[in-house]
Amino acid sequence: MPPASTGASATLVDARVPSVSPTSPKSSTPVTAPAPAAAATPPAAPADTRMVPGGPGYRRMSLALFAAGLATFALLYSTQALLPLISADLGASASAASWTVSAATGGLALCVLPLSALSERFGRARLMTVSLAVALVVAVLVPFAPNLGALVALRAVQGAALAGVPASAMAYLGEEVRPRALVGAIGMFVAGNSIGGMSGRIVTGWVAQEWGWRPALAVIGLVSVACGLLFRALLPAPRHFTPATLHPRSVAATVAGHLRNPLLLRLYAIGGMFMTVFGAVYTVIGYRLSAEPFSLPQGVVGSIFVVYLVGTVASARAGRLVARLGRRGTLYLSAGTTAAGLAVSLADSLVLIVAGLVLITAGFFAGHAVASSSVSATATKGRAQASALYQSAYYIGSSLGGVLGAMAFHAAGWTGTTLIGALAVLAVAGLTLLGTYAARAERHRQVPAGC
Repeated sequence: MPPASTGASATLVDARVPSVSPTSPKSSTPVTAPAPAAAATPPAAPADTRMVPGGPGYRRMSLALFAAGLATFALLYSTQALLPLISADLGASASAASWTVSAATGGLALCVLPLSALSERFGRARLMTVSLAVALVVAVLVPFAPNLGALVALRAVQGAALAGVPASAMAYLGEEVRPRALVGAIGMFVAGNSIGGMSGRIVTGWVAQEWGWRPALAVIGLVSVACGLLFRALLPAPRHFTPATLHPRSVAATVAGHLRNPLLLRLYAIGGMFMTVFGAVYTVIGYRLSAEPFSLPQGVVGSIFVVYLVGTVASARAGRLVARLGRRGTLYLSAGTTAAGLAVSLADSLVLIVAGLVLITAGFFAGHAVASSSVSATATKGRAQASALYQSAYYIGSSLGGVLGAMAFHAAGWTGTTLIGALAVLAVAGLTLLGTYAARAERHRQVPAGC
């Protein structure tokens, strides 16, 4: 076999075969020099083992994070549909009772960044598991809160515990899912959020109508326990996570770098403004529908939140919209849809109010899915911190929306609440327009454009 076919060197061949010169008198036949060994083939690039739709583990991962998102939103907003009953039972105003929602979202906003740093050290799956476990323990205590102050305090602790889920989930997806499938995967997690928000409000509404708001919260706790167990059983073990040593200075430097990134800053603000609209509308809608001229019973008021199904569809379809319209085009469409919903909801017609909620919900969830997935795609380093900053802005927006929406409702009725929402939508449109101008300037400099 020729040396070239075995990869053996010419030196080894010459050591075995006597050297014969082409002009040697001992040979009348010219001898051809051995061919040089073939150049070594460079090693093939390692296969991308991250998950894709239809691939191993993708369905389990999607169902696990769907369950985690469902439990998170069911717990986080468990008191929202019950606010009129809590106000009546504890003698609290709408703005005071709204703190049972805003305290939970505020606790999440404050703790999501430090807990995301812990996820860099201890792992995304582990932190999500511990966070859900603590939140579920608190859920057992919430129905027994003796007064509004205790209820608000427990809700703040519960929100702080849940902070480990959203940012860790986004970082997990950013590491374990291929980029082309990231928007769809995050859309499934957001869809779980919408189902959790819807089912939590509907279940609490009907249970509370029969037995009161405390048993309603207990039922939601049990449902969330089941979701937590499902999450833990299904979530595939992470394959691309590398533990990092906790260095506060390094974390601070990473956070500062994200805050100096204009694209990330716009995405954080867009998520916060979208959630301001959503928080304002859904914190107050129960008060509007339970009062004159509608006077709907608590179960029916809770059932209004079935429009969250629209959010499930909108978030799951966000990837298709981005493929067709681009990220900024989808954000413009989301803002316009939300604004149209606010306008329609001003009518004193139950049908039109529901239609307005459908538009608001569709616009919000599509915009949120696009903004949150863009953060994961933009941050090449410190994804957990990047996602945590987005979640902080997002839930700060929820807290502000709940409190400001309730205050505006107390001062000027539903018109005041929609005004708060309209200002937030204008901010979204302005931030997206700023991104459009920035992208054009980058194209002129032949730099890849961002959102």
